[in-house]
Amino acid sequence: MNSLTGTRDLLRLYVRRDRVKLPAGILLMALVMASNVSGFKRLYSTAQERADFARGIDSNNAQLFLYGAVHRGDTLGGLVAWRSAAIGGVVMGLISLFLVIRHTRGEEESGRAELVLSGRVGQRAQLTAALVLALVSNLGAAAYILALLLFYRLPAGGSVALSLGLAAVGMVFAGVGAVAAQLTESARTARGIAATVLGAAFLLRALGDTSASTPWLSWLSPVGWVERLLAFAGDRWWVFAAFLAATAVLAGAGYLLSARRDFGAGIWPARLGPAAAPPSLRSPFGLAWRLQRPALLGWSVGFAVVGATVGGAGKGISAELNGSDSLKKLFRNLGGHGDLTDAYLATAMSILGLLAAAYAVQAALRPSAEEAAGRVEPLLATQATRLGWLGGHLAFAVLGPAVVLAVGGLATGVVYGAATHSLGHQVPRLLAGALVQLPAVWILAAIAVALFGLAPRAVQAGWGALVVFVLLGQIGSAFGWDQALLDVSPFTHIPRVPGVDPSATPLLALVAIAVLLTAAGASGLRRRAIGA
Repeated sequence: MNSLTGTRDLLRLYVRRDRVKLPAGILLMALVMASNVSGFKRLYSTAQERADFARGIDSNNAQLFLYGAVHRGDTLGGLVAWRSAAIGGVVMGLISLFLVIRHTRGEEESGRAELVLSGRVGQRAQLTAALVLALVSNLGAAAYILALLLFYRLPAGGSVALSLGLAAVGMVFAGVGAVAAQLTESARTARGIAATVLGAAFLLRALGDTSASTPWLSWLSPVGWVERLLAFAGDRWWVFAAFLAATAVLAGAGYLLSARRDFGAGIWPARLGPAAAPPSLRSPFGLAWRLQRPALLGWSVGFAVVGATVGGAGKGISAELNGSDSLKKLFRNLGGHGDLTDAYLATAMSILGLLAAAYAVQAALRPSAEEAAGRVEPLLATQATRLGWLGGHLAFAVLGPAVVLAVGGLATGVVYGAATHSLGHQVPRLLAGALVQLPAVWILAAIAVALFGLAPRAVQAGWGALVVFVLLGQIGSAFGWDQALLDVSPFTHIPRVPGVDPSATPLLALVAIAVLLTAAGASGLRRRAIGA
């Protein structure tokens, strides 16, 4: 038996486990790309309109920070590459690093890997199967994206460069995930390390694009390499050498570190906890706070950054959008009857709402993860009750989104208000625009709780509901889907603030639905067997 024995069987096992998640993620990425192409094609029909829009982007540091510079802005392909390179690279990187960590460190932490490796499985088979699956997934996403770009008759060379560039940055961060999985014995910590590296890569790219004195910083970031491919603007094929070299070095480091540690342990020794638990852990809420606070802190920091970026772009957004009558009409439709800047800000607040919904689903599903790990039964053997334990986590699914939305709204209001010298006026408006998203966000949390209580084996469908609502809200409108279908999403019923005066009726209706779903989930948890 050699070190790769059993790789094929493990790969088949991983494919079976991810047979729903991976295709769904790839399809979502492809649909977002299709929405970008369709939107730009419809809103900027002439080269002059596209060039005017690109000049506005290149003069706005907030847009440069978020998306990067526009290359060949007078072409449809140039705008698609600008919109997709940085954000698409981050998405592909997240998918890849989570995939590799899940099938390596996650399997060791759960104890399943020990059973699998007790058979005829080589030492390197587990990591190899995870990396191969990441490669297949990234190439599959590239094939989807390439087919869509060619369907819209974009140049073949640029289409290949962009689609393969996104796949290549995914593979680099698959390598980052392989290294992070060897450093610690906790899958959660490994994901945090890898995600921090990805965040640093995005920041380096952003600083390089916004600073005239240090543009070379973008070359230190794999996310920046996607932009430096110049897809549809020259197609620098030699940049792929950097992707290949980084992937090879990181994967090699993962194998080397894997051979130098004990099974189940990490390169970094685990830190021992205190001998006695603090008083804060004497209640289910205290335990929930201990488990939920890292995610709440991380999401709050992210919302602050996104909010500041949105606020920084707000001052010059009118000049950027004036080059397209179609885009002005679209933003006014999205933002109600306010002016163009209010329409932009209202649309940005709705996107913050979708992001907050992702946090709400994560917080609401934490009890499911605790149950799957077998940590709930010993807890419920004490004086803690089922509803008390669930209520501790529900507090974060309900109040946590309010915290992160408040942070995002305040950051947007402070930055935009300072830029327009109207701080006292803008902060309350944008804080209200963020917080008004809460009823729709609570619907997602309630769906996750209802699934946890009534159908625990289908609990991951909570993420599926979020994907559906994102498709309806962000893609359905771009493709002109029927309004009756769009109304399925709770976010369709949220008033576009700032820009319109909110009505209490749809908000109260959404809150009532969320309460009913949550009550159904809590009732189901009281009756079903734990661990079933």
